[in-house]
Amino acid sequence: MSGSTPAFLRKLFGLGTGTFPGPPGETDSVRRIARELLKLPPERARFLAAFAYVLGRVAHADLEISEAESRTMERIIERLGGVPEGQAVLVVEIAKSQNRLFGGTEGYLVTRELRQISAPDERERVLDCLFEVSAADEAISASEENLIWQVASELGLTRSEYTAIRARWSDKRAVLRGTTRDQLKE
Repeated sequence: MSGSTPAFLRKLFGLGTGTFPGPPGETDSVRRIARELLKLPPERARFLAAFAYVLGRVAHADLEISEAESRTMERIIERLGGVPEGQAVLVVEIAKSQNRLFGGTEGYLVTRELRQISAPDERERVLDCLFEVSAADEAISASEENLIWQVASELGLTRSEYTAIRARWSDKRAVLRGTTRDQLKE
């Protein structure tokens, strides 16, 4: 998406006062989360913003984000982002909110942006983290698994890369256990 970058963002990232197009594919959701990552270089902040959004996208695949999924997202953002816990909590809350509001419209755009700004090894780590979030409540549902495959495809990962990473989470896959999340809660 191109257009003018708002003055407050230019000032925030020390980019001068002129108007210039934003990075290709940058979405409002990514920009909003990135603003919360002020202490990081702008490129890293964009990566973490997109990453948090995609984590939230998968957590919301079954139309609810559990506390366990939220806590797992926070730990992942804190660990991989190198940000303090409070900042990770804020980033995750914004990502969850943006997913609830714009998930269907921005999910693909944000994932495409993440692909553009990440290296192949980072995309594989992202995929592993998506399974980690989905498994946070002890079961990866079919809807979560389907969305993870969609995200993997959007990130440019092959079926064999996806399958190799998914294999590490086989014990949490509801489809292999013949159970649903509701059955696990009983």
